[in-house]
Amino acid sequence: MPSYKAPVDDVQFLLNDVFHIERYANLPGFSDASADVIEAVLGEAAKFCEQVLTPLNRIGDMEGCKRQSDGSVTTPKGFREAFKQLVDGGWIGISAPVEFGGQGLPMILTQLVNEFLCSANMAFAMYPGLTQGAIAALIVHGSPDQKALYLPKMIAGEWTGTMNLTEPHCGTDLGLLRSKAVKQSDGSYKISGTKIFISAGEHDLADNIIHLVLARIEGAPQGTKGISLFVVPKILPKPDGSLGARNAVACGSIEEKMGIHGNSTCVMNYDGATGWLLGEENRGLHAMFTMMNEARLAVGMQGLAQSEVAYQNAVAYAKERLQGRALSGAKAKDKPADPIIVHPDVRRTLMTIKSFNEAARALVMWTAIASDLHHRSEDDKIRQTADDHMGLLTPVIKGVLTDTGFANTVMAQQMFGGHGYIAEHGMEQFVRDARIAMLYEGANGIQALDLVGRKLPKDGGRALQAFFAEVQGFIKEHGADATMKPYVEPLGKALSHLQQATMWFMANAMAKPDNAGAGSTDYMHLFGLCALGYMWCRMAVAARDKLKAGANGATERMNSKLITGRFFVERVLPETAAHLARIQAGAASTMELPEASF
Repeated sequence: MPSYKAPVDDVQFLLNDVFHIERYANLPGFSDASADVIEAVLGEAAKFCEQVLTPLNRIGDMEGCKRQSDGSVTTPKGFREAFKQLVDGGWIGISAPVEFGGQGLPMILTQLVNEFLCSANMAFAMYPGLTQGAIAALIVHGSPDQKALYLPKMIAGEWTGTMNLTEPHCGTDLGLLRSKAVKQSDGSYKISGTKIFISAGEHDLADNIIHLVLARIEGAPQGTKGISLFVVPKILPKPDGSLGARNAVACGSIEEKMGIHGNSTCVMNYDGATGWLLGEENRGLHAMFTMMNEARLAVGMQGLAQSEVAYQNAVAYAKERLQGRALSGAKAKDKPADPIIVHPDVRRTLMTIKSFNEAARALVMWTAIASDLHHRSEDDKIRQTADDHMGLLTPVIKGVLTDTGFANTVMAQQMFGGHGYIAEHGMEQFVRDARIAMLYEGANGIQALDLVGRKLPKDGGRALQAFFAEVQGFIKEHGADATMKPYVEPLGKALSHLQQATMWFMANAMAKPDNAGAGSTDYMHLFGLCALGYMWCRMAVAARDKLKAGANGATERMNSKLITGRFFVERVLPETAAHLARIQAGAASTMELPEASF
């Protein structure tokens, strides 16, 4: 059976030595997140994930969710008990407002805990994860009455949440949706339509499920400008929060899926269900994107999480599996063969995954801190800068971390040879579970188009220029340091490639938009590599400084950081050149072939 150990030491290094979380102690929530509190939160989360959720991962995959004849859904064995432990521990509301029952701690702690949850059991983690997204939308767009009614129950985990966007005939192009809303005399709406791919749409983990549903009010404009967002409970709550009658919403079926079997992905039928407007009429996408941005960051974390757990199991196997002798001579002379970890190509594979995981975790944390600054700082300039950062990095994190995370699970599976193809080792489940993250919350090609078409030119390129300036400032500050030269020089080349690609788009995409479309995915990955390289340079500085200061028993870990970072900048970061070459090739060969020739 696969194992998992939460990377608590790595997280602590990033929090304390790279990002210096103590700098934000003056912000709401951060003042309560003392070193002792953070250590306790991470330690308890690790214990829960390692001891409770990891053993349930394969059970959930094998059993899946089952729809009963009355439309109810039963989750796999052990899920209900585990969810109760999650709720009792207050994990859903770690960062939720105190006035609604949350703990008010920084969002970065929620992101870190969610990584542990997703590595241990991704299908299970989606139940609280979607609830947190719905909570975020209600906090920003809910009326005072809606907040008072729904938030305390959802933060406590008594009720869960979902997001309902996709319909059988439309996915990304939500302007095509057909779900309709008819206004009633009491101010409520009757919602009718069918939604598909609704994760956690029906289950037995909580007393109620609060669906956030996109629909078009009768008479509203066609396209995206006529979409509104509605709160549609599974069971209609009474004003005092107790449960009343069953609403006209039901799970029509459970999707037969490639992975995440432990999560109930439902077809949801709304047959005149009662709902209430969330936010303004015809501004549903604006309200939903509050949830979507949180969700996309969380999905990027899923890519990292599956890469991490797959890596851990691949390393354990590589240390045990005997196969052949080292090219430089036998290492385990008392055994019939050497463990495969002695072979350079095995190490190349493991180092590729390891170097990505550590930088990706830093990138997510950097962006989660920006989210906290945006929501908690009273300084308008800081909030704007943080919002710019999130807008620019969110599609990169979602697209690059899930593309690469999936590729890494496949590479980790390869370490097992034929055993990786066998279910009992668990590697093929990681591959299947990781695949969905590339698809939902906006397929990765859409993330790339969003980055190139919307995020780069937004506000005159303000966010992009800020990123360039920060990385250039780092290179200037550390470029003359001999100990940092092996890291900074490759980063400088990567940044140059990113800047060249940006300038090429400016010169060649305005007149021919297909040039931007054809190069967008390469640009997203080029940007991602540059951002990950920057994270490694920051980690290298922190590790070097920690070693100079004595490392406090962490000498081996800090040396490991420096070596792993050097591997990334030497063996992975140069891929930026290939991405630049493909971008500069333009769209001609991509678009010229007649459709009939495909």
